[in-house]
Amino acid sequence: MKIVILDGHAANPGDLSWERLEQVGTLTVYDRTPKEEAIERAKDADIILTNKVCLWKEELDQLPQLKYIGVTATGYNVVDVEEAHKRGIVITNVPAYSTESVVQTVFAHLFTVTNRTEHYAQEVREEQWVVSEDFCYWDTLLTELAGKTIGIVGLGNIGSRVAAVAHAFGMKVAAYTSKSADSLPDYITKLSLDDLFTHSDVITLHCPLTDSTHHLINRNTINQMKPSAIVINTGRGPLINEEDVAEALHEKRLQAYCADVLSEEPPKADNPLLECDNAFITPHIAWATHEARSRLVDVVINNVIAFVNGHPVNVV
Repeated sequence: MKIVILDGHAANPGDLSWERLEQVGTLTVYDRTPKEEAIERAKDADIILTNKVCLWKEELDQLPQLKYIGVTATGYNVVDVEEAHKRGIVITNVPAYSTESVVQTVFAHLFTVTNRTEHYAQEVREEQWVVSEDFCYWDTLLTELAGKTIGIVGLGNIGSRVAAVAHAFGMKVAAYTSKSADSLPDYITKLSLDDLFTHSDVITLHCPLTDSTHHLINRNTINQMKPSAIVINTGRGPLINEEDVAEALHEKRLQAYCADVLSEEPPKADNPLLECDNAFITPHIAWATHEARSRLVDVVINNVIAFVNGHPVNVV
């Protein structure tokens, strides 16, 4: 078996090992692969592992030997699944490997707004506390989470864990979900989307990107929110209309927007959110803790081994 990893650097920049794959085939690892080089690099592969390198019909037509595509992520929209299935190509993904890390990032973002820890650490470095007339020093609003309402859009693995952590902080938890109210923990109140937007102090997005959720957060839905609301997006960039959110931040119709994802990644320099003081953007790292990446690599390797042994798992 010839195994080719087209873009291994993001998941494993060198602190993890692909070594177990060498036990089942001849392994070639590329840190990154430009689109125009994908076919040449993968042309003789039986097994391809990809994260962001797309394998559409055009590519599949030129890869007659290909038997297996392992997506090194949960989402598999980089593969033309229908075309792959027509060719008998097995596709696998890695479900639920980063739940705890993403939940941690949600609250890291929330604390960035409510506690401003990084801001105050920098203020101390710049000796603002040294020259303070009082034993304490602050120049921003500091906010307690207990008693505030968090509205969670989507109650999958991540949304459910966010709900549990928020409850532990003493927050009131509301959710927009397809699950029945009777099936939810007693600390979660099921709301309509309109009511969730209207009543929540914090809104966090954990729904898939579909036609119905594209630009879910826009000028109209923002106008339903409290001006003090905080919106957090660790799901998909296009869940929000970035121009509308930037406008709302500038006009103080929204307190803060926190995100680990943008509509285009890396972003262009003219992305309107990058110049907003109350937009707190991290560079798509919620999934990237060492622990989560280690789980990811282990599952990717185990998926390949299971396929080679004739019993594929995590099949799309």
